[in-house]
Amino acid sequence: MTNQLKKRLVVIGIGGASCSGKTLLAKHIRRALPEGSNIPEDRVPYSAQYPELQDWDDPETCIMWPEFRSILSQIHQKGQHDAHASHDHLNKQVEVGIRSDIFARCTERFRSYIQEQKDLGIELVWYIVDGFVLYWDKTRREERQVYVLQHGSVWVDPPNYFEKIVWPGYVKAHSQIFDGVETGPVKEEWGPKGKGLHLVEPKDGEEGMTSAFEQTCDAIMEQCQNGAGRVMSA
Repeated sequence: MTNQLKKRLVVIGIGGASCSGKTLLAKHIRRALPEGSNIPEDRVPYSAQYPELQDWDDPETCIMWPEFRSILSQIHQKGQHDAHASHDHLNKQVEVGIRSDIFARCTERFRSYIQEQKDLGIELVWYIVDGFVLYWDKTRREERQVYVLQHGSVWVDPPNYFEKIVWPGYVKAHSQIFDGVETGPVKEEWGPKGKGLHLVEPKDGEEGMTSAFEQTCDAIMEQCQNGAGRVMSA
């Protein structure tokens, strides 16, 4: 009789500015992780109506938090979640590849670690959560002003949306994470030795995406080897 493996849940969060490549990075990581799953935060968008503008960037109202928390709760309790509709495939996205040798090296590193854990009686369950709350670069945001929403309708950024809505929302959402939101480093309590946040600052093109991918894979392995994740009860 084969002993049943204990499940160890590892949830990986990837945040980043709109059009910074964070969703594409999450998809590359997903390809490298055997049987990993992606949960895009923007699959449950919500906007509150303001007098002159809809606010998609205030962290308190920019997504449907109860539904999003419910998804995460299901993952933590059962290692899986109920299906939710996503329109991410309808949004225009520039595909940026990564170097095949780096991808192969990182993929093999994950596979080796997964096998090591299985030999110890543990099955790793991976979930990747990427979110759109973090907006940093005005130019990047304005390069993609048209978004397909949850129910298939289209949102177009109105004039001055970055100055009035996006930037204040970013500051509100991330001032507690950085020592100086615009240029400061990650606070120690949020960093790799605290809550496990690693700051990756990618450059453009395949070289930049490859570097971000490699740094992220290294960070995931570092956190896992330091005990990140939770062993789930049977």
